[in-house]
Amino acid sequence: MVGTALLRADEAGTSLPHRAALGDPTRRRTVVTRAFTGRPARALANGFTDRHGGRAPSGYPALHHLTRPMRTAAAAAGDPERINLWAGTGYRHATAEPADRILARLASRV
Repeated sequence: MVGTALLRADEAGTSLPHRAALGDPTRRRTVVTRAFTGRPARALANGFTDRHGGRAPSGYPALHHLTRPMRTAAAAAGDPERINLWAGTGYRHATAEPADRILARLASRV
């Protein structure tokens, strides 16, 4: 249940714009959206979710494959407004450090 806490870990495969968005203090909300894949998932709100989240079809996996070229190009361009910024509501707790430190800190709170 700590997936979001590990999104900024050194070992995570998270794209650079996704990592930056998770640490961006101007991003203040998450939404449940089907806009990128056709399947509901929680993400940081961005331009794409704001424009298409309310009317996205539930067409997984077709929608996932249709949006892939856009998401790939946006990630390569460093554009967080057109990529899926998956994140749970506790995204503010995600830190940029090795995963073992993150997990040790979480375990010490139990």
